[in-house]
Amino acid sequence: MKILRFSRKQLCIPYALFLICFVVLPLAVIVYYAFTDGSGKFTWANLLSFFTNGNTIGTLCYSLLVAVVVTAVCLVIAYPVAYVLARSGLRKGPVLLMMFIMPMWINFTLRLTALKEILTIIEGNLSHHPFLNTVIAMTYDYLPFMILPLYTTLLQLDESLLEAAGDLGAGPSAVFFRITLPLSMPGIVSGITMTFLPAMTNYVILDMIYNSTYIMGSLIGSYFNIYDWNNGSMISLILFAVICIISFITDRGDQNDAENRGAAL
Repeated sequence: MKILRFSRKQLCIPYALFLICFVVLPLAVIVYYAFTDGSGKFTWANLLSFFTNGNTIGTLCYSLLVAVVVTAVCLVIAYPVAYVLARSGLRKGPVLLMMFIMPMWINFTLRLTALKEILTIIEGNLSHHPFLNTVIAMTYDYLPFMILPLYTTLLQLDESLLEAAGDLGAGPSAVFFRITLPLSMPGIVSGITMTFLPAMTNYVILDMIYNSTYIMGSLIGSYFNIYDWNNGSMISLILFAVICIISFITDRGDQNDAENRGAAL
């Protein structure tokens, strides 16, 4: 019986077809509509409209602000939690971690509906504090994405480095800031990437908490709802470029940090 053998190039064909159909072709369509007008003629008007329209620039700045605040809050909450679970030697550390991740198994709509009811009981009218409620809702949704990479990174720290620092006279705070924190940077970068990028575009959370058009995702959707594919595609393309730049910066920062740690060792 002849056994079929596939080379690595052949095994890559299904994935390549998937990328072409669901990534490359949709992106090509977005680029086409972004640089054409309603009649299909090439134009720079959509790009100029984005940078001259105060509504779009304001929405972009607001989206960035929301993403920065949500990411910072998630990091401040997640790091101590991940540190305790990974470094305290708790027998039930994995079980406690599972308790933080289990909400992700619950339906997205049910979780946000429950949160909305809780916020309504506390505040009454949610529109009185839109920014605060946005941060609370997104932090509630994205916190597990920050905890998990931090926990994994902290769990893999080399105990011998921490013990060596202590033997050389470093106190607990010095060990943390000069050993633990730098070595946990990959988890921090991963958590920031998994939190910041979705927080800047996920308008579904805001629509379920209260109707809002401040986030870039809802602004893009509003253009497509009125069949203005050209401006909607241009905003999508600019947002895609912003995300690529942020991803590049975080990736370069992670690489530089890894090189510095390697040189120090």
